[in-house]
Amino acid sequence: MRLGVLDIGSNTVHLLLVDAYPGARPNPYASHKRPLSLVQYLNEYGAITEEGQRELIGFITEASRFARSHRVEDFMAFCTSAIRESSNGAHVLERVEAETGVKLLELSGEEEAGMTFYAVRRWFGWAYDSILNLDMGGGSLELALGNDEFPQVAYSVPLGAGRLTREWLPDDRPTPKQVKELRTYVRDVLSDPTTELAQYGKPSLATATSKTFRSLARITGAAPSTEGPYVKRVLERESLKLWTNRLMAMSWEERAELPGVSQVRAPQLLAGALVAIEAMKKLKIKHLRICPWALREGLMLRRFDHVLFDSSTPLSSSVGVGEVALGAGMGQLPAPAETN
Repeated sequence: MRLGVLDIGSNTVHLLLVDAYPGARPNPYASHKRPLSLVQYLNEYGAITEEGQRELIGFITEASRFARSHRVEDFMAFCTSAIRESSNGAHVLERVEAETGVKLLELSGEEEAGMTFYAVRRWFGWAYDSILNLDMGGGSLELALGNDEFPQVAYSVPLGAGRLTREWLPDDRPTPKQVKELRTYVRDVLSDPTTELAQYGKPSLATATSKTFRSLARITGAAPSTEGPYVKRVLERESLKLWTNRLMAMSWEERAELPGVSQVRAPQLLAGALVAIEAMKKLKIKHLRICPWALREGLMLRRFDHVLFDSSTPLSSSVGVGEVALGAGMGQLPAPAETN
């Protein structure tokens, strides 16, 4: 079966096409994406502007055509904090569906954490007892811990790399005072969730997902993406401390020249490093294993579980921490819009 997965994130919009069969791992078939930072289109009231909505609708229309041209049999689309936290998010979702026929599944922060954890567990399997996962997006940081396929506890906090850059480090070269104030804020926000997570004891494996963590691991010495997803990649806390100091002295342009860092994400790298190192300190983690699978793969795998192995099961149940109602945002692609 060929599945199209449309991911509306804070920094990019991405359509991934994958093929999957019973007993086989999902194989990427084609990909179509472009940078689209919806948070850059927020007005003073926290609403996505008309221009931002047009950009979003334009890409979703384009993605639908791309998926249809590649004979997608099943389709799912979801969005995270960029739309969820905008003051007109409900209107944007309604407009997207009305103009494109695509219904976006809006995930809560806890659902993001849970479905990302599900992907991490599937990637590493049962070789580890408890897993703690950190996932950093543009708008939020998710933390999840558990022994099973879904976490026992999951948190979502407003510590996304993009959000913190806009609100705390808007200048090309931040001042020591700005960095100090951001560190204090990050520590305060992390205090409650990390205290709760610590009550569960030390995890067997601490992992990290998302482009931000992958970029941080890359600049601190992890293997490049060209070596494939199966190479072991680790983010070491001590190495990250050194690089955090270096990033403070670098301009956005200089950061963009670092290995594994894109022009779009370069401004956010310092904020991401500060969050990562403070979280690792509070959780007493010396290193994080980088997992190549994350939220998109978690939703995709859950979909395949239902469709490929039990096609008679209704896709509308919602149980457990991080479990989502998989009926929404899924199904056949809408028919092409009529043209005069």
